[in-house]
Amino acid sequence: MSSAHDIADQPMPRAVFWIAVVFSAFQIWTAAYSPISSQVIRAVHVGFVLLMVFTLYSGPRGSLGVKLGWLLGVLGFVLSLYHWVYEADLTARAGQMTSEDMVVGILTVALVFEATRRMMGWALPIICGLFLAYGLFGQYIPGPFMHRGYGLDQIVSTLGFGVEGIYGTPTYVSSSYIYLFILFGAFLEQAGMIQLFSDFSMGMVGHTRGGPAKVSVVSSGLMGTINGSGVANVVTTGQFTIPLMKRFGYSSAFAGGVEATSSMGGQIMPPVMGAVAFIMAETLNIAYVEVVKAAIIPALLYFATAFLTVHLEAGRRGLHGLAKKDCPDPWAAVRKRWYLLLPLIGLVVLLFSGYTPLFSGTIGLGLTVILIFGAAAIQGARPPVLRYVFWLLLGVACAGFVQFGVTDFFVLIALLAVALLFRQHGRDALRLALNSLAEGARNALSVAAACALVGVIIGIINLTGVAAEFGGQVIAVGENSLFLALFLTMITCLVLGMGIPTIPNYIITSSLAAPILLKLGVPLIVSHMFVFYFGIMADLTPPVALAAFAAAPIARENGLKISIQALRVAAAGFVVPYMAVYSPALMLQGGTTWDVVYVVFKALLAITLWGAGITGFLKTRMNLFERVYVVLAAALLVAAVPMSDELGFAATALFLIWHLARSRRLPPQAQVV
Repeated sequence: MSSAHDIADQPMPRAVFWIAVVFSAFQIWTAAYSPISSQVIRAVHVGFVLLMVFTLYSGPRGSLGVKLGWLLGVLGFVLSLYHWVYEADLTARAGQMTSEDMVVGILTVALVFEATRRMMGWALPIICGLFLAYGLFGQYIPGPFMHRGYGLDQIVSTLGFGVEGIYGTPTYVSSSYIYLFILFGAFLEQAGMIQLFSDFSMGMVGHTRGGPAKVSVVSSGLMGTINGSGVANVVTTGQFTIPLMKRFGYSSAFAGGVEATSSMGGQIMPPVMGAVAFIMAETLNIAYVEVVKAAIIPALLYFATAFLTVHLEAGRRGLHGLAKKDCPDPWAAVRKRWYLLLPLIGLVVLLFSGYTPLFSGTIGLGLTVILIFGAAAIQGARPPVLRYVFWLLLGVACAGFVQFGVTDFFVLIALLAVALLFRQHGRDALRLALNSLAEGARNALSVAAACALVGVIIGIINLTGVAAEFGGQVIAVGENSLFLALFLTMITCLVLGMGIPTIPNYIITSSLAAPILLKLGVPLIVSHMFVFYFGIMADLTPPVALAAFAAAPIARENGLKISIQALRVAAAGFVVPYMAVYSPALMLQGGTTWDVVYVVFKALLAITLWGAGITGFLKTRMNLFERVYVVLAAALLVAAVPMSDELGFAATALFLIWHLARSRRLPPQAQVV
């Protein structure tokens, strides 16, 4: 059976391609018009996911596995329609299970387990299977985690029906917000956004010290605004940046580590944030913009960490950037593809204006469709006045949604698209749009499958109440030490993240750990961001390190070596979540403007010291004593205690005086390795 990365690189079979197009059309239709209930949308969403996963991940074409895959996929889709056809009966029975319900529920849960295993391997299904076994047999466990016992019908009802199992909050968010934003990114990527970001970042920093590695950091940060998948980011921008870094003197392992670290940071970069932002907002029942506010400074600090580390590593090795003449003009790249920025800008403006993510994502997607059709259809248009007609129609369409709402906006889009298709390049525009719809569906599969399966954990937790007992046990260990509780939570995130993606990692750990941190006085959104941040770091830590192993074939290096280098690049960023807990102003949670400025300055100073200690270079090379000294000085700046801050600033000042004086006495050739 092919791996997930192999499947992602292969063209889809024709039948699956059209299923993917229909899947995306269904999601756009339900987002724009809300014609059916949320429960039915979730069920059909999971049905489409099962159909696509089983037909894509079924083995070589023509094999028996393909036929079995189609059988299982069609079965999963047909079972999803059960919720649509018998919606009224299911609502009337309200949990009273019939024999037909039992068969549908058991088969659906089993198919979700198998589909996720095919996509992601065994780790997540095993974890969810342990929770399922706990729900079925937990009454036989001695000790504090024993529960009263639940019948099979109660388990199936919770997991296969209602809104607490596989059709719970994660699937709701996946079927509404997440899918639209993934589709949004797919359209922009197909339209050339990757090239725009690459040219812009190359032109801005490619000629500076360590320029190729900085290009990786900047381009991955920009890609993170539209693409929330760290692994997808690696395999797109990494194809260009990793060979470039190697050509300019970086080792294969370090080049892969820089790309993996930078790409994973895209998951915390607003507005998409790897789709976790929408799940977090729904879980905490807060506005999406509040999640963005909490994430923006840690995201910038994460990329500042990676940028600074590659700068110091380049200084230590004496690596230079590209010649200025070999770098593209960044502003020429913007002038060429400026229109691609309009949907992104519009999306951000709508989100920050108080519109819901569903509405904002729908409008952003609509703008993107118009721009892609228009850019392809008016290419080389004669007479040139047709170009101005297109931009006029775009303005009319935008005014349409303001005046009439989403429904009429999509009618305007459809009319404009049909008109443009009669242009000379309309066929190319249609092909690009269909490819975007299909790729968006394929890109959404891993997130959607994980969201459905993680519903098993959430359902069992809510049914048995095990989270409260688990929290009590951890609080008993860390009740006298917030740092110890944070450290245990971090380890939990890193261990769980060894085999599962960021979204299920966040859902699991936030369900278990966030209430614990809340009881210890940590604001709820800060605790959720703490868990989310280290869930991202988990994809960089050995032995699994999904992002590092995605970079391995591009870098032609062992994934474990890349993972170790990724930890070097990201090491300074480990202090950021701890600083946010001790100083919530870092996430814009309370405090004055001065408090925010002060804690950001402290964080920048701490990651600079930590980065210098990790790389062994600041103004010049550092010996072992200096490296240990600056790491300890950075540690003093983490806690929000006046005495530790004063000691940290004093220790930093003494080091800088000593280090700068010593660097002046050394000859230039002694300052690099």
